[in-house]
Amino acid sequence: MKPITRKGLLLLAILSPIMADAQLKNTQKPVMTYPETKKEDIKDNYFGTEVVDPYRWLEDDRSEETKAWVIAQNAVSQKYMAQIPYRNQIKTRLTHLMNYEKYSQPFKEGPYTYYYKNTGLQNQSVLYRQKEGGEPEIFLDPNTFSKDATTSLASIDFSKDGSICAYQLSAGGSDWTTVVVMKTADKTIVGDALVDVKFSGIAWQGNEGFYYSSYDKPKEGSQLSGLTQYHKVYFHKLGTDQKDDVLIFGGEKTPRRYVGADLTEDERYLIISAANTTSGNELYIKDLNKPNSAIVNVVDNFDQNHSIIDNEGSKLYIYTNLKAPNGRVVTVDAADPRPANWKVLIKETKNVLTPSAGGGKLFANYIVDAVTKVFQYDRGGKFEHEIELPGLGTAIGFSSKEKEKELFYTFTSYVYPTTIFKYDISTGKSTLYKKSGVDFDPLKYESQQFFYTSKDGTKVPVIVTYRKGIELDGKNATVLYGYGGFNISLTPAFSTSVVALLEQGGIYAVANLRGGGEYGEAWHVGGTKLQKQNVFDDFIAAAEFLIAKKYTSKDYLAIMGGSNGGLLVGAVMAQRPELFKVAFPAVGVLDMLRYHKFTSGAGWAYDYGTSEDNKAMFEYLYKYSPVHALKLGVSYPATLVTTADHDDRVVPAHSFKFAATLQKDQGGKAPVLISIQTNAGHGAGKPTDKAIEEIADKWAFMFYNMGLTYKTVE
Repeated sequence: MKPITRKGLLLLAILSPIMADAQLKNTQKPVMTYPETKKEDIKDNYFGTEVVDPYRWLEDDRSEETKAWVIAQNAVSQKYMAQIPYRNQIKTRLTHLMNYEKYSQPFKEGPYTYYYKNTGLQNQSVLYRQKEGGEPEIFLDPNTFSKDATTSLASIDFSKDGSICAYQLSAGGSDWTTVVVMKTADKTIVGDALVDVKFSGIAWQGNEGFYYSSYDKPKEGSQLSGLTQYHKVYFHKLGTDQKDDVLIFGGEKTPRRYVGADLTEDERYLIISAANTTSGNELYIKDLNKPNSAIVNVVDNFDQNHSIIDNEGSKLYIYTNLKAPNGRVVTVDAADPRPANWKVLIKETKNVLTPSAGGGKLFANYIVDAVTKVFQYDRGGKFEHEIELPGLGTAIGFSSKEKEKELFYTFTSYVYPTTIFKYDISTGKSTLYKKSGVDFDPLKYESQQFFYTSKDGTKVPVIVTYRKGIELDGKNATVLYGYGGFNISLTPAFSTSVVALLEQGGIYAVANLRGGGEYGEAWHVGGTKLQKQNVFDDFIAAAEFLIAKKYTSKDYLAIMGGSNGGLLVGAVMAQRPELFKVAFPAVGVLDMLRYHKFTSGAGWAYDYGTSEDNKAMFEYLYKYSPVHALKLGVSYPATLVTTADHDDRVVPAHSFKFAATLQKDQGGKAPVLISIQTNAGHGAGKPTDKAIEEIADKWAFMFYNMGLTYKTVE
C-alpha cells in the first residue's frame, strides 16, 4: 500500500522477471502433494449472506500451529525448486547482473554530501559522506546492524545545520521502527532510542528536538497484525524520556488514521497533514515564530490532496488537486490560508503534476502518457525552461535546499539503466554524475508504447520491452506486470531482473491500469470501489492485446503484481484462469471481506470500500475477492504465492488463506506453491541475498512451467 512518509529517500528496488525461448523436451513434472490444511466451521453473515471462512486460524501468524504450516509449505516449495535443473544457473546469472556498484542520488546536509552506495552484492546499501575536496567515509553501515542483515536503515533526517541526525531502523522489514539520534561530527549517540514508531518522518526544530508520528502499539501477540487506528504527532525534546514526549496532534481530540508532520526549510511553520484513508487529507499549519500560536486549519476536509512544497516568508506554496484533478500550485498568505484566498501560480494541465522546490525555483514534474517531462519556474510562476532529459523515461529528484546552486536527479527507463545527473539551476544544464555499471547493452533492446482497448472502450497504455529482432510467433515467454490502485503511477524503470528475461528473448510488459495515477484523479477513481472491476478488465485486455499481436500466447504468459498488484493477479487468475500459464501474486490483499481488520488496512477503504459499508459493496467485494472467487475443480495457472512473516502492511494471512484455498480447489495439474520468507516484510529493506533467492525461484518456476529451457549467458 501507499506509505505515509516525509521525504522519500531513493531506495534501490528490485522488481521483475526471467525466462527463454527454446523448448525443454520430455520434462516430467512431479505430482504435487501439499501439506494438509485443516478446515474449521467458521461462518460470517453479511447482509443475509452466509460466508464460510475455514482457514481463519491462519490469521494468527504467531501461533505454533500456523508456524508448523509455514514450515511444511516452505519445505514443499523448496523441494520443488530444487528439482528444477537450471534454477542455480538462473541464480548465478542474477548474482552476476546485480554485482555492480550502485549509487543513490546525493543530498547535502551541513558541510557534507551524503549518498548511499552498494559495492555490488552487499545486503544493505551503505551511507557515505564526503566534504568538498575530501575523501568519502562510511557514515552508517546497515550491514552491521544485525548478523543476518535483515535490520535495515529505513530513513534518516538531519537538523538544519547538519550537526545532528535521527535515523530509523526496521527489523525484519517491519513498518515499526526504532529511532536513534546521533551527533554527526563524532557519531556519538544522544539519549535513548525511541521505540514503536510507525509511518513517520522526522522533522527537526533546531537542534532541540523533533516531531514524529506513531500509533499505540497493538497488544502483545498481535504487534504485526493488530489494527493500528489512530496516528499521533509527538514532539521529542532531546535529553528527555520518550514517555514525556508532548502530543501535538491526533489522539482522542482529533482522531485520524494517518498523520504526518514537517517543517518549512526556514523552520517557521510546522505543517501537519491528516487523513483517514490513502486519498485526501486535511492540512494544518502552526507559526513557530509566535509563542503559543494555535494550529491553524488550512483545509478542513478529506476530499482532495494537498501539501505545502515551499514558503517565502509568510507566503506559502501549496500543491493541491482541489478544483484541479490533475494538480496545480497555488500561493496564499499564512495569515489567512483558507482555499478562498488561494491564487493560482502553476495552473492545471491535461497531464498529472508533481511539483518540487530547490535553489529558489519550482519544478513541475508531469506524467505524459506514463513518461516524465520537467519544467522549471521561478517563484513568481514565470516559466523558465523545460529540462532536457536523455529520452523517454522517468526523472526523479529536482529538489534541494533554497541556497543550493545545483541539485541531483536520476533518470531511468526500461532500457536505460538508472543514471544520476547533476543539474545547474541557473543555466539549466545537466551533466552526467554517475553512470550505471550494470552488464547491459541498451542498443540491443527497445521499448514500445501501445494503446489498447479495454472492455468498456477505454484506451489504456502498455509499454512492451524486448530484444531487437525477436520473432513474433506467440512463443515468447512474457511477463505482464500491473498495479492499478491508490493513485500510484507506474513509470518506466530499469530492473536487473528484467535484463535476465530480455536476454533470453523474453518480453516484459507493463500496463498502466485504471486505479493508478497516470491520468489524474479521474483515472484513479475509475478503478476504485464499485468500479474496481475496470482494473481487472484493463489487465485482461492487456493480456489479450499481447496475444493478438503474437508477442506471446496463453501458454507463455505470466502475470505478476505485488500488494494491491497481488490482489490484481489473484482476482484476474480467478476470473480468467485459462488465459495465463503462470501467476505470481506477491504480498497480496487477497481476502477483501476482512482486509480492513488488520494493521492499517482500514485506511485502504477509499480504494476498496469495505464489506461492512452496505449490501451492494459487500456483494461487489465478495464477487471478486480472490480467496472467495476461486472455484473447486477449475484448472488454474501454475501459481507461486510469495509473502513474508514480518509483513505488517499486508499481513501474510491473506496469502496463507489464498494458497490453502487454491491448493484445495486446483482442478488441473499445475502446481500451487507458497514461499514465506522469514525475517522479511512487505519489501522495503530486503537484503540482496534474499531478493536474489526470491527472484531466482520465481523465474525458474515460470520457465519450468512454460516447458522452456534456460540458455547459459556468457
